Amino acid sequence: MSHRTTAKSSGLTVRSTSTLESVDQAESDVTRIAGEAGFDEEDLHRIGIAVRESMVNAVVHGNHYSTKKKVRFAVSHSVTNSDSGPPKDCLAVVIEDEGEGFHQKEVPDPLAEENLLRHSGRDCFSSKHLWTSL
Repeated sequence: MSHRTTAKSSGLTVRSTSTLESVDQAESDVTRIAGEAGFDEEDLHRIGIAVRESMVNAVVHGNHYSTKKKVRFAVSHSVTNSDSGPPKDCLAVVIEDEGEGFHQKEVPDPLAEENLLRHSGRDCFSSKHLWTSL
């Protein structure tokens, strides 16, 4: 028995300046594409926040607002149809900066008692939580 799979996709890729305006544009683009794909209001809110947090990290911590560095933002939506089950929606988001990078394991745990009152350090944690909860 063979299973046939077909896919339909749409998307957008942008290289933008390291500004907070690019953060706003990325959030707008991802929520528009996700909305067109049929994601509900709660998911749109979560997707928007996760993209905003990730873009701010790229602009502020990765590129340090450098006018010489760009942020690559890509979003794609695809629907895969298969003979063996219902269609599956996939929203993929890629955000890349031109910074030096970091190791996730070196980021302090924002839930550790000594970090609870810090004003920074929650972005990676919250973005990961938002993405995995969708």
